[in-house]
Amino acid sequence: MKKRKLFALCICATLAGLAVPAPAGDSFVYIGTYTSRGSEGIYLCRLDGRTGAMTAPGLAAKTPNPSFLAIHPTGRFLYAVSEISSFEGRKTGAVSAFVRDPKTGALSLLNTISSGGPGPCHVSIDRTGRLLLVANYGGGSIAALPIREDGSLQEASAFVQHSGSSVNPKRQERPHAHSINPSPDNRFAVVADLGLDQVLVYRLDPVKGSLIPNEPPFARVNPGAGPRHFAFHPGGEFAYVINEIQSTVTALAWDPKVGILREIQTLTTLPAVLVENNSTAEIQVHASGRFLYGSNRGHDSIAVFAIDPAKGTLA
Repeated sequence: MKKRKLFALCICATLAGLAVPAPAGDSFVYIGTYTSRGSEGIYLCRLDGRTGAMTAPGLAAKTPNPSFLAIHPTGRFLYAVSEISSFEGRKTGAVSAFVRDPKTGALSLLNTISSGGPGPCHVSIDRTGRLLLVANYGGGSIAALPIREDGSLQEASAFVQHSGSSVNPKRQERPHAHSINPSPDNRFAVVADLGLDQVLVYRLDPVKGSLIPNEPPFARVNPGAGPRHFAFHPGGEFAYVINEIQSTVTALAWDPKVGILREIQTLTTLPAVLVENNSTAEIQVHASGRFLYGSNRGHDSIAVFAIDPAKGTLA
């Protein structure tokens, strides 16, 4: 615990943020929100790369509950979930595609389609830019949606419904797929399911648009941990999952040839003192591969870990 540092984090009403290069060395920052308390959708700021100053947020697109955002590899398009449970008369959430103006950062809606299940909470884009991957928290399912050349989305080419539960009767009564990420080589997709205490691996084919369960199909985390978000190490041999319910981070060995995960270590994201009503959220690995960051909600802090580059362990 001595080497771990916790920095105070000012919590605003924002749920997701993305930085995209802008002219003159600045960056556009897109902010996703929940819209039940006055917010209207996706907001846009401009970040000065020299001074760190950021402009006040301005509304970029009206859309319900865009709680997670993703940028296309080309930078031309932005995708947002609508974390809702009803869309066009069906029990499902939605995903929207927007085209970006590279000079102003402005967003123009291309289309909105079903996410395949209620409560979509996470999206990512495969490395080729052909597929959008979405995790439906409320429905406990995942889907792959083909991306057209103009950036718009097609109906799902693959859909997988998870089943089962885990030990926490309030949070893990059924599956809750919380994130989905392509592997660095784009051969696999990894899903953290909070309701199952599993990190599931699927074989990914961006040409066919398919998601096929790997063998073995998942790695387990501690019972009741509640895996939420996932990040690969840039070295390609390790990965990390942040566990929302127990406020922990699990380090995993990753075999990129066969897509198998193996637990190495699990550590708390909190200091030694007792912290009540905390839950974790995001996880990021520094581009250098030397550090890992995890956010605490309740304690309102960021846990910073040093990564052993040879072993993948945290300190």
